[in-house]
Amino acid sequence: MTGTARSRLAWRIVAALAIAAILASGVGFAFFVSVIPDGGRRASFGPADAVVVLTGGAGRMVEGLDLLAAGRAKKLFVSGVDRGVDVAALLAVAKRAPDGVECCIALGHGATDTAGNAAETARWMVAQGYTSLLLVTTDWHMPRSLIEFRRAMPRVRVAPHPVASPTVHVADWWLWPGTARLLAGEYVKVLAALARVWLAPVPEAPAGSDP
Repeated sequence: MTGTARSRLAWRIVAALAIAAILASGVGFAFFVSVIPDGGRRASFGPADAVVVLTGGAGRMVEGLDLLAAGRAKKLFVSGVDRGVDVAALLAVAKRAPDGVECCIALGHGATDTAGNAAETARWMVAQGYTSLLLVTTDWHMPRSLIEFRRAMPRVRVAPHPVASPTVHVADWWLWPGTARLLAGEYVKVLAALARVWLAPVPEAPAGSDP
């Protein structure tokens, strides 16, 4: 085989691999979109030890407070709260009166991303002696959140409670450029989260770890 023929063969192999990678990415993205839970339809779960709300999306705090008020959990833990923000301030933003719920709400100020939310919540769950939680976050953020939470807490029952975002149109994402860009970026983050699970699983924190 001449040098020119070898060069052509190499380029054909590279092209074939590139096409295969693009097709695989497309199939993976389609699957990711298909598993995003419907924020308007939620599975029925029994009471949990805690409701955990991840900050950052409209309606998450309100939904968490509703679950707490309905007796779906003993306590509400809000992860990723800005330092200096207290429970009273969060209730004010959610337009809710304290009504005796302040004692049942705990805040986490140390998380800056979803993996941090999971680690922060895992420490709090151990400190409380809890083994089940209802996870409240935006519907499109739920798949990655479940990956991170189940990685950080493999023995804790994590039940998803998605909240629909009024500005993200998951059902017909291809018609909305902003939604398409957001979901594409989220898909890349999901792949990174899966890679962390495969390459570096996190052992469950032992009982009695510092909160």
